[in-house]
Amino acid sequence: MTENSSQRPTSGPNSHPELPTQYAPADVEGPLYERWVERGYFEADAKSDKEPYTIVIPPPNVTGSLHLGHAFEHTIIDALTRRKRMQGFETLWQPGMDHAGIATQNVVERELAKEGVSRHDLGREAFVERVWQWKGESGGQISGQMRRLGDGVAWNRERFTMDEGLSKAVQTIFKRLYEDELIYRAERIINWCPRCLTAISDIEVEYDDDDGELVSIRYGEGDSSIVVATTRAETMLGDTAVAVHPDDERYRHLVGTEIELPLTGRRILIVADEHVDPEFGTGAVKVTPAHDPNDFEIGQRHGLPNLTVMDEHAVITAHGPFQGLDRLEARSAVVGALRAEGRIVAEKRPYTHSVGHCSRCKTTIEPRLSMQWWVKVGPLAKAAGDAVRDGRVKIHPEDMSKRYFDWVDNLHDWCISRQLWWGHRIPVWYGPNGEVVCVGPNEEPPSGEGWHQDSDVLDTWFSSGLWPFSTLGWPEQTESMEKFYPNSVLVTGYDILFFWVARMMMFGLYAMDGTPPFHTIALHGMVRDQFGKKMSKSFGNAVNPLDWMDTYGSDAVRFTLARGANPGVDVPIGEDWVQASRNFANKIWNATRFALMNGATVEGELPAPERLSATDRWILSRLNEVVAEVDAYYEDYQFAKLSDVLYHFAWDEVFDWYVELSKTTFAKGGAEADAARRVLGEVLDVTLRLLHPVVPFVTEKLWTSLTGQESVVIAAWPGDSGFRDEAAEREIENLQQVVTEVRRFRADQGLQPGQRVPARLELSGTSLAAHEDAMRSLLRLQPAGEDFTATASLPVAGATVALDLSGAIDVEAERKRLAKDLAAAEKDKAQTTAKLSNEGFLAKAPDHVVEKIRTRQATAEADIARITAQLAALPKG
Repeated sequence: MTENSSQRPTSGPNSHPELPTQYAPADVEGPLYERWVERGYFEADAKSDKEPYTIVIPPPNVTGSLHLGHAFEHTIIDALTRRKRMQGFETLWQPGMDHAGIATQNVVERELAKEGVSRHDLGREAFVERVWQWKGESGGQISGQMRRLGDGVAWNRERFTMDEGLSKAVQTIFKRLYEDELIYRAERIINWCPRCLTAISDIEVEYDDDDGELVSIRYGEGDSSIVVATTRAETMLGDTAVAVHPDDERYRHLVGTEIELPLTGRRILIVADEHVDPEFGTGAVKVTPAHDPNDFEIGQRHGLPNLTVMDEHAVITAHGPFQGLDRLEARSAVVGALRAEGRIVAEKRPYTHSVGHCSRCKTTIEPRLSMQWWVKVGPLAKAAGDAVRDGRVKIHPEDMSKRYFDWVDNLHDWCISRQLWWGHRIPVWYGPNGEVVCVGPNEEPPSGEGWHQDSDVLDTWFSSGLWPFSTLGWPEQTESMEKFYPNSVLVTGYDILFFWVARMMMFGLYAMDGTPPFHTIALHGMVRDQFGKKMSKSFGNAVNPLDWMDTYGSDAVRFTLARGANPGVDVPIGEDWVQASRNFANKIWNATRFALMNGATVEGELPAPERLSATDRWILSRLNEVVAEVDAYYEDYQFAKLSDVLYHFAWDEVFDWYVELSKTTFAKGGAEADAARRVLGEVLDVTLRLLHPVVPFVTEKLWTSLTGQESVVIAAWPGDSGFRDEAAEREIENLQQVVTEVRRFRADQGLQPGQRVPARLELSGTSLAAHEDAMRSLLRLQPAGEDFTATASLPVAGATVALDLSGAIDVEAERKRLAKDLAAAEKDKAQTTAKLSNEGFLAKAPDHVVEKIRTRQATAEADIARITAQLAALPKG
């Protein structure tokens, strides 16, 4: 009948360890996790003949601590890998951390500042040694926090992007790309952070709307003058041309002539370029090739000189009165000087416009001409796009593919050099006579007078782009490479689709001769607060998940996150929801404890269907349906839906219905009770295994208590046997309809939940006769006596439940209470109807006010109907 009886205990049904009356996560979670690790459950064997299943962790920064985004992502990955492990796969969840170049260097520099020294005081070698020291003492605290969450990672395989093996991988692929002319060095405009003193990539720039100024400046004199507008007046000191559109009749006569650049004494060329929009502003733009990416391209097309007027600190270097001023100081000073010369045509303040900021320190980015190392991404990006287009890699949800293509199909060359000391130093040496030598692993760098290594390090994303294969031992062809590459799935947020995913695709396909790094990219959303706002310390809505784990337990946090995990969609979360998940864990605990106290067992085979009651057959049929549903949702990465299915099946069907219906059976005893105990044991066994990947701690404690087995971590995943009993399902659905309707009626009549009332059940012609005892127990109905007088009759699902409420309630008092409620409802209806009939009111009132009154009217009408029915159902007297 089932495929779910994977392990059977050697102990008898009465040997279960006694569970405490209350579930205390703090007493359970830590010891269980350490036991799992000690027993090696999460380790992966490359020599195994099992089918592999591999996921790499998106490596958290070594400076980081666990936030809700990590907890969300790790919950999803842990659920996937725990299930696959139970399904018999050789499962590897690869852990590790990223060296986080800029972030880590900033942390250690702040520590040094407290001591009154800088990295320059220490020198490069000593500073790097100091960073390694910090990493050993303070870095990686997130590893301990991952254990708190229950992450089933292979700790014996933990990697770090700066460890020896991964450093070798970085050096190997750099040299290979260099020799294939896919890495080159060139002077181009880059995003420069004057605070971090390094280049950063386009995707590490955050754009915000800032209040600035728009100043219109007149260049030249008389009929040959041109007005240009700028938000960065200080950059005019580096202008080398004014550009107009070639078809703009207003300026055609000026193209090729020179015009005086104010404040500088220089004359600059007027050029015609199609980049200029003649409809925007005056149709003329100033061209500063060394300080603007678009101007740089114009300059390249027209052979303009590149004049740098700011240093790495964004301080003016151009000779003259502004030299030594910070860019913002210079901006005001330049505008003032232009105003004094009568050159200002217009000024607009505030002028809100999009401004780029460093994602690390929030400093305004300065476009800067600089000699940097670049990856030629054209062929790499094409391969990354083709792998998705031809189906070798699937993006889930599929509608995210467009965003991926928009990115890889329009990717610019990638600036990979960073002006830092912490990171993978670029493996290139320069000789005294202009020699350039790229050094691979196991190669001796050139030595002798005049040779020196490039001082820059590689972008952190360069090394993390190798993560799916470098962590497995590449460039060596290790057993782990053979077994676990390509990865099965990548689970990550859509927000780093471009930061990380595209880079892994490019490098994986390149290094592995066209084999992509993973089969599937499963994208999830971002965690937000309960109102849908982004969580941020500055907003005051950031949450430390460890605080919630301390209060409610790790399972509660995990289940809350999983219930919100719809593919590619942001996840709102609030503390009330975590509290509800804690209540669910308590419900699982209490129901299982009750079952064990009443002899629930997994010992022996399940009785044949013909020996089972309809209630038993119903729950087993539903159990198999749920197994099939959960499996289908896992394959589609629908964690919210599978969690919801498990929640309602466990709470509503198993605990609230089956367990309650079984109480009557247990009380009677006999063969039917023995069968029910075996079925209850089966249902709990399977339900706990289904829940385990999402809520591992409470299910481990309960499952081992129920089965006597070693661990649910290594138990078999339940299978759908195909057993269905539609007749039993209809029968129990009818029973549920009767019980639900009578309960609603009792509540409407003001009866207390535990208050017993006489009732006659007319069940002839239905399949419910066998359930009369259970229905009476659930509904608190006592048998009808000789003086029974039906004051209410409820026909439901082919049955009729007649109730005698004459002695159960004070009819007159209840009639007065209902009459008072009815009068209030009728008054509210009259008031709302009068307003909605007033044309003048409807014409003036805002839409939301009118809608609110319509809702009140509908509520009043529903209350009138309900109360009228309750009054009619009261005994006459």
